[in-house]
Amino acid sequence: MGATVNVNGRVFDQEHAVISVFDHGFLYGEGVYETLRTYNGQPFLFDRHMRRLRASAGMVALDVPIGDAKIDARFRETMRAAGLGESTGREAYIRILVTRGIGELTYDLAACPNPSIVVIVKSNVEPSREAFERGVKVALVPIVRNHPDTVNPRIKSNNLLNNALAMQEAFKRGAYEGVMRNYKGQLAECTQSNLFIVKNGVAMTPPLDAGLLPGITREFLFEVGADVGITVRDAELHDDDLLGADEAFLTSTTREAVPIVQVDDRTIGSGSPGPVTRAILDGYRRRAQELTRAVARQT
Repeated sequence: MGATVNVNGRVFDQEHAVISVFDHGFLYGEGVYETLRTYNGQPFLFDRHMRRLRASAGMVALDVPIGDAKIDARFRETMRAAGLGESTGREAYIRILVTRGIGELTYDLAACPNPSIVVIVKSNVEPSREAFERGVKVALVPIVRNHPDTVNPRIKSNNLLNNALAMQEAFKRGAYEGVMRNYKGQLAECTQSNLFIVKNGVAMTPPLDAGLLPGITREFLFEVGADVGITVRDAELHDDDLLGADEAFLTSTTREAVPIVQVDDRTIGSGSPGPVTRAILDGYRRRAQELTRAVARQT
């Protein structure tokens, strides 16, 4: 089944969804986005994703012209059109993109008075059972994460060339994900996810000032860790920390927490998903179910 797309309030199937080639999101990559998924038919951590969407937009002087309630309504309208969501028992992948809008061939903000809002909905596809049960291989790639004084990694920008080049290098190495360093040589994040290592029972992730996107799942895992009795904290990390870790895992909205058991040709820990990773994943899923059931009762 293909995607269903809402373009500025109108719903289309993916074959008929269009946006102007003069939209500055297409011409110059001027736009921001968020990706969500549903549990129990409810967009998970919606408020946090909208907070980050508006923070990203603010960093590029982009207005998000409608409020969260209207965004939520567009999500639900598009899910219904796609045959997904609470009434169907089928979970959804949701992406919202906000672009500068249609304008002349100029960088002048005044040329684009009306931002475009696109919502893409399709069936959520979970990582394979094998990925969770056996773990995955990642690659340390040479592509450096954006310097914060260029395109700040805290902006969840539609312009994903930096990430795409890094992931393409990881694909060449047969990896599930690529791990990126910052300009100082510190570990930053993966191309589509945040990175955690486990040492002596403590889960550690690079701090935001290492130059990375403040992942919503990353943030949520600090709370999950407290729930399951595992310390989760920021820490400056380097290659040796990852290669010498007892466990490692990556996190994102659509992947939850996927165990890392190999980095290039090096085995991590025992070579199997470890107890801390499993406890974090179980705690995450439990909390996701609890929170979305609570939302469902209110709607």
